[in-house]
Amino acid sequence: MSLPNQLSLLRIILAPVFLVLFLSENIVSKKLSLLVFFIAVLTDWYDGWHARRYGQISKTGIFLDPLADKILTSTAFIGFYILGIMPLWMVIVIVIRDITITLLRSFQEMNGKTMKTSFAAKTKTFIQMAYLFLIVILVCSLSFDLSADLKNSITDFLYSPLNYYMILTVTLITLYTGVSYFFEKKETVINPADYN
Repeated sequence: MSLPNQLSLLRIILAPVFLVLFLSENIVSKKLSLLVFFIAVLTDWYDGWHARRYGQISKTGIFLDPLADKILTSTAFIGFYILGIMPLWMVIVIVIRDITITLLRSFQEMNGKTMKTSFAAKTKTFIQMAYLFLIVILVCSLSFDLSADLKNSITDFLYSPLNYYMILTVTLITLYTGVSYFFEKKETVINPADYN
C-alpha cells in the first residue's frame, strides 16, 4: 500500500481517537485532541501532495482519501452535537450529504468518470473546515490556563444564537451543494491506464 493510502487510513483511525479525547473531561486529553485533529488535517494535505508529486494516484486512493476526510469532519460534527453546540438534525444533514456525495464521486472517478468541483462546493469545503477549526480550537482552549472572563466569553459564544446561525449557514450551504450535485453535468474521461 502506498504512503498516501496509508496516511488516509491513519486519518480514519485518528478520527475516533480525536473524538474520545475531545469529549474527555481530562484537561490533558482535551489538549491532545487539538494536536490529533491538526495532525489528521495535515495528513490530508500531505497525502494529496505526495500522490501528485510522485505519481502515486490510484483508484484506491481516489476512493479512500475523500472518504477519510469526510469521516474526520463528520466525527468532529458529531462531537459538537454531543457537547450541545449544534442540533442533531444539522449533524444528520451534513454527515449524510458529505458521505453520500463523496462515495458517489469516488465510484465515478474509479470508473473513469469525473466531475469538475464547482465553486460552490469549494466554498463549502473552505467554510466547513474554517468553522471546524474555530470550534475545535475554542473548545480545547477552555482546557488552557485562561482567565475566567475569557473562558466565560468563549462558552457564551459556543452556545450563543450567533454560533447557531453560523452552523446553520454551514449546514444550508452543505445541503445546497449536495442537491446541486445531481443537476450538474457529469463529464466522462477516458483513463488510458484502464487499457494498459
